[in-house]
Amino acid sequence: MNIRLRQSPELPGKADLEARACIVLALADKPARWPRSLPWRASILHHYQLLNKPEVGTLTLPQARGIPLSYTVLAADSPPFVRLERARRLVAAHHARRPGDMALVLAGYSPAEGLMVAEALLSAALASAAPLPNFRKDHRPSRLTRLYLYGHSEPDGFRRSFCEAEGNALARRLAMLPGNQLSPADYLSQLRELAAVHDWQLKFMDEAALARRGAGAFLSVSAGSAHRDAGIAHLQYRPARRRRRRVALVGKGICYDTGGVNLKPARYMYGMHADMQGSAVALGTLLALSRLQVDFPVDCWLALARNDIGPNASVPNDVVTAVDGTTIEVVHTDAEGRMVLADTLALARRTRGLALLLDYATLTGACVQALGSGYSGVFSNRAEWLPALLAAGRNCGERIWPFPMDADYDRNLESDIADVKQCSLRGDADHILAARFLSRFVGDVPWIHLDLSASSCKGGLAHIPTELTGFGVRLSLHVLLDSVLNDI
Repeated sequence: MNIRLRQSPELPGKADLEARACIVLALADKPARWPRSLPWRASILHHYQLLNKPEVGTLTLPQARGIPLSYTVLAADSPPFVRLERARRLVAAHHARRPGDMALVLAGYSPAEGLMVAEALLSAALASAAPLPNFRKDHRPSRLTRLYLYGHSEPDGFRRSFCEAEGNALARRLAMLPGNQLSPADYLSQLRELAAVHDWQLKFMDEAALARRGAGAFLSVSAGSAHRDAGIAHLQYRPARRRRRRVALVGKGICYDTGGVNLKPARYMYGMHADMQGSAVALGTLLALSRLQVDFPVDCWLALARNDIGPNASVPNDVVTAVDGTTIEVVHTDAEGRMVLADTLALARRTRGLALLLDYATLTGACVQALGSGYSGVFSNRAEWLPALLAAGRNCGERIWPFPMDADYDRNLESDIADVKQCSLRGDADHILAARFLSRFVGDVPWIHLDLSASSCKGGLAHIPTELTGFGVRLSLHVLLDSVLNDI
């Protein structure tokens, strides 16, 4: 993202703002705190009171050559999600104009408050300007190349926010590509380009290599495809100087999901090019951590396949053997995500010195039914971590909610002929059963599973303006860098 940021801890003068294409203004919740030196203070206050204190107000300043201004009156202690959502709306007010620059102005906040509000405004502006696929003839991409921040300044220039935005943009860009432009082979080509740019090591286990390893769960999904391009990609980031801990990111990368022989109806098949969002979030997190040059090694495992219908496709009652020797009875071919993840997790857990295994998947409709699209579900085999995980989600604005992982749920996965059933035909609590199924393949390795029910949200979510949200990149940075889990 080629966007430059200029910062000033002082409020701008009128001449400064008159040189900008548009203005985004965040004001402390009490007008008495608004500095007298704030340009056009009286006009903004009059507009705010006249419109009965709107959450987001927009006006044009005729005394400043018609510059458009959007503003909000926001308490600095508002929940992070509220700050981010408000910032998205402020930035969206200027989207149609396609400005080349934007002024972000904070007024009436203390330095600590200003940091939180400034980070929200900057994150929203970067998310809005991300270059994303669009195939309409009349599409006009963002022209934003310069941001001017007034009222707060950070010595590192908000480096983390830029890295996070880059990772999120990558996740959204990949998820928006249609299935005919992001096959497993296309995906692998993009991984090779990224690995070369970011100095990642890349290994790819194709179907032949997976067959030699006995990865029957994965291969039961890819068997229906007309193309033999499926496989598991393993990317590695290695810092020059590193701590002992090692983190593995695992992502479900189903590039299109027809449901297999248990074919989805049209309503549920539409949009299934984005069933690879778990892999995109894992990759976006790897990119952000690499750009931040974190001091711990990161492995990223991506399960790349299509779930197609064809003469060789798996059918219910098939029994397959996973890479760790577990036998699995196939119950429903549209529960393919847990199958490709089973083998991928079993391979990833073999990483020496692994301190955390974190997987991402658009896994179950049951999680969407339970939470809607504003939260994602979280599961872990370390129950004591759940308070820290919830706090990380709350503090970063990518909210998550935990579900039980009690062993008695396994009764629903008992098979008469195999070690375990893939799922239950009843469908109730399927998000929990999917997590219990996956837990078999991680053993005692510390593990967090994110069921990404918030990966798609009409109208956007928090600071993200697009329906496909890239949910999980921001959360992962907070979990790995800010929470108590940073010490594992």
